[in-house]
Amino acid sequence: MANTERDRGFTLIELMIVVAIVGILSVLASYGVRKYVANAKTSEARASLGRMAKDAAAAYERESMAGSMVSTGSSAGVSRRLCATASTSVPSSSTAIQGHKYQSKPSEWNADAVGNSGFACLKFSIDQPQYYQYSYSMSGSGWNPTDSFAAAAQGDLDGNGVLSLFQITGSINSKYVLNIAPNFVEVRPDE
Repeated sequence: MANTERDRGFTLIELMIVVAIVGILSVLASYGVRKYVANAKTSEARASLGRMAKDAAAAYERESMAGSMVSTGSSAGVSRRLCATASTSVPSSSTAIQGHKYQSKPSEWNADAVGNSGFACLKFSIDQPQYYQYSYSMSGSGWNPTDSFAAAAQGDLDGNGVLSLFQITGSINSKYVLNIAPNFVEVRPDE
């Protein structure tokens, strides 16, 4: 039997080229999957902060004057007000979300219910496990021009101790209208 060129099979170089191509494709695929998963996890922070900003605007427009009667010919106090600063973040420590999810308790979101401030005033809570630590703060008296709020989410998706930050802000303008920033501040979003 004669040995023809067709009967030879693959050379070692051809096999090594195929292995190299498969290796490069697997590296690119794993990088893409990792970015996709990280982006999916950061959507929690963006969606939650969007809800917090909407809730802050609704709370600002809600009547917040005293429940007592206003006598004829007199006036009532300020009825618009930003929610006061939350007394604690949820969770209270960033180590609780370091590289894993945290399941909050309803009591953590209602810590300020007695004074109707913070998350209780916003009527904001998360009942599903979360990747991020949430905080809310207000500066000023809550009803004057230039008074503002900031809602933030900090996370550590890869568990290396370096936190990412997502933040949205809003402030009262000279016409006593609450303006909310059109975008988020994002610092190290893939951390």
